[in-house]
Parts: sequence; structure tokens; C-alpha cells
Amino acid sequence: MTFNSFEFLIFYPIVLTAFFLLPHKFRWIMLLAASYIFYMWFSAPLFFLILFTTVVSWLCSVIIERTDDMKKKRLCLILTLITSLGVLVFFKYYNFLVGSVMSLGSLFGAMPDLTIRNLILPVGISFYTFQTLSYAIDVYRGDIKTEPHFGYYALFVSFFPQLVAGPIERPDNLLPQLHAEHRWDNADALAGAKRMLAGFFKKIVVADLLASHVNAVYNAPETATAVGVVVASCMFAVQIYCDFSGYTDIAIGCARIMGIHLMQNFDRPYQARSIKEFWSRWHISLSTWFRDYLYIPLGGSRCSSFKRWRNVMIVFLVSGLWHGAAWTFVIWGFLHGSYQIIGGLTLPLRKKLTDKLKIDRDSPGFGIYQRIVTFVLVTFAWIFFRANSAGDLMILLRTLFTGWNVPLSEAFSAMGLTLTGALTSIFSVIAMVMLDRLVTHEEKPLPDGRFISDRVTAMGRGGVYIFAILAAWMLLLAGDGASSFIYFQF
Repeated sequence: MTFNSFEFLIFYPIVLTAFFLLPHKFRWIMLLAASYIFYMWFSAPLFFLILFTTVVSWLCSVIIERTDDMKKKRLCLILTLITSLGVLVFFKYYNFLVGSVMSLGSLFGAMPDLTIRNLILPVGISFYTFQTLSYAIDVYRGDIKTEPHFGYYALFVSFFPQLVAGPIERPDNLLPQLHAEHRWDNADALAGAKRMLAGFFKKIVVADLLASHVNAVYNAPETATAVGVVVASCMFAVQIYCDFSGYTDIAIGCARIMGIHLMQNFDRPYQARSIKEFWSRWHISLSTWFRDYLYIPLGGSRCSSFKRWRNVMIVFLVSGLWHGAAWTFVIWGFLHGSYQIIGGLTLPLRKKLTDKLKIDRDSPGFGIYQRIVTFVLVTFAWIFFRANSAGDLMILLRTLFTGWNVPLSEAFSAMGLTLTGALTSIFSVIAMVMLDRLVTHEEKPLPDGRFISDRVTAMGRGGVYIFAILAAWMLLLAGDGASSFIYFQF
């Protein structure tokens, strides 16, 4: 049951109606049941995994808080880490590890007696695992008190709007809101509905529209051209943003209508002027999770330069693995880690150069230059992320540097991109940028103290929303059905 499916259009209104009709003391039961039904719609046989992880992490956290014995506390924390990460590693990384060992063995003429298993990756396992880990670690550190009610904790782990693709919530934000008694609020309902609309527009109108052209290149790299790789990679940069932030918008909107505020996960990442800033705007819930539970415990930036950059690289390598069990994701993480390290090491030199050339680093022109460079670097890394295999990646990179002797018409034809299709894509992206800025940032004050919505007339806002509804509806009817969100595979 995806957000952009017919089933969800029936499921959500039923849950929403029941939520506000039921007395407060029974709402958690209904929400927990709805969340488990939502999850089992994807993979009922693997439901026991989320239940097992929930039970173990809750019991261990209760013991951690109640005992004064530090050995027991550490033992319970280790048990939580082993069980949660153990399940994740087995189902997500077993075949990757076995395949890597077998490939390494073949290089030395040895064939280890290992077997590739036909394992099904549980939907959302990377997301709910990180939520259980953050809860147990926060309890161990003494940052939060344990949740005494198992039902509310189970709901925290499985709350359906953000269950399968985030945002990765923190217990101190979500748990108190699950306990609170929420009444229908017109402002929350309107804000939530607009946020959901923005998400559906991003997914159905933009992401799915660009997907066919991206797939034409990445699913058949041997027929790709250099122009095709460049255009498809730029399209994928927009596609993955609209796909993932679209899911997040729908999730935030679903919860907002119920009066629950989930954390923001995106802040116009392609407006970033550096790779470091990009990661403060992209998948914020994951970036801050790695900061708090990996980077800072490793020493953060309060250590020698070598250790600081080592910590940065470790975080990005782990981030790459978190996204997918393939070497292409590891290289993607390595690239972003390298970007940050090179950027940090060369910053003093670049500042001296701009000073010598009398370039104002705060000028709009220099800001545009920085955004273009950042987008190019991020988009180049997306090639590694999107490639279906290491073999496909090598073909794409070779084509990128050698396949420029093909006419533009031929290159676009190979992508299935006509003039009409190109104009439609461009128009949809422009509309998305306007809608994204209007809906997801209308509560953010501008430098002059006013809000974005103050600068747009009611008629203008209404026109944007009506266009979004009609465009999404037409494309949904014309399409081949609901396509899955990209981050479901992680």
C-alpha cells in the first residue's frame, strides 16, 4: 500500500475518521493496528521482524533505566544493538557480504563454500531500526526517560505515515505527541492537506514523468550517449528529490492533519552552496542521526584534523552502505566524503584566491557559481548511486567521457525524449519549484520578516493548487498505475 495507490485513498480517510471519533484513550490502539495493517500490506510474512525488534529494544531500555549496575546497562545496550543491527545486516547485507567474499576469493584462486540466499528485504527496515537504536541509546545516555507503555512505544516505532521511508523520528519529538490529546484543527488540516498535495505533485507529476527518460539511459547503458548520461543524470537529481521529498511531504501532511508534527526532512537541497550545506538540507533526519550517534561519538570535530576528516569519511561510507548493499553505494558515500574533505582542506586557499581576485564571496553572482558547482558535484555522484551494477557504472562513466560524437537528435531519441516531452518536463519542474517553495516554506519568514504566502495573492495560490490537483489526477489516470517510491528499497 503506497501513498499513491487506490488502497491508501480508502485507508487514510478511514483511519483519520476513526482517530477523531474515538476517545483519546483508545486512539493508540487504533493507530497501532492501522500501522501494522499498513506494514503487513507490503510484507505480512516479515511483520514478526519489526515486532521482534520493538519488543527487544523496549525491554532492554526498561532494564537500562531501572538498574544501577553499569555492566547490566552496557549489556542491555549491546543486546539491543546486536539484535537490531543483526536483523538489518542479515536481511540487507548478507548477500552483499557473501558475494564480496566470493569475488575476493576468486581473485586468489579460492572459492569459499558460501551460498547466496534468496532473501526478501523487509520494507522500511533501515528506518525503523535507526529509530529503535536512537531510543535505546538516548535512554542509556540518560537523555530521555523510558516509555512505560509498550503500546505507545510500539506505535512510535511503527507510526504508519513515516514507517517505511521516514523521516527517522526521535523519541523526544514523536512520543509526547502520540500521548497528547489532539482535536480537529482547521489550520492543521489545511496545512497538512497542502503538504500532501505538494508531495503527490512531486511524485506523480514530476518524479514519475522523469523516471521513464532516466530509466531509458540507466537500464540500457550500452546504448547511451554522453549527452544522454548528462541529461538523464540531471533528471535523476530532480527525480530522486521529488520522489523522496514527495514521500516526506505526504507523510508530514498525513500526520499534520491529525495534529502531529513530524520533523522536516528537506530544505531545498539544490540551493546549497557547498556539499556540507547540501547535507544540512538533504535527508535531514538521517544526516542528524549520523551526526548524533556516529560522528560525535567518534570524536566529531573536537580532535586532530586527521581524525576529524577520518570521522567524516567513516560517516559517509556508512551512509553509502545504509542506502544500499552494493559497492556503487559505497563509492557514492566515498565521493561525498571526499568532497567534504577536499572542500575543507582547500577552503583557506580558495578564500585567499577570491580575496586576491577581489571577488565578493557574498555576492549573488558568486552564490550562483557555488550552487552550480555543488549541483554538478552532487549530480556526478548520483551516477554512482543510480547505476544498477558496477559493470553498468563503468559503461556509463566511459560513455560520459568518450561518447560525445553523437548528434543531439539521436541522443534525445535514445532517451525517448521528444520536444513535447522536454517542454512538459521543464514546465513540471518549474511548477514543482513554485509549489515546493509556496507550500513547504510558507511558514518560514523571509529576511524582511514577511512570509512567502504574503507575497502571493489568494487567487495565485488557488491557481497553483488547482493546477497541481488537475495535473496529478490526469497523469495518475493516464499512467500504468502507482509506481513505488525510490527509498522503499532502502
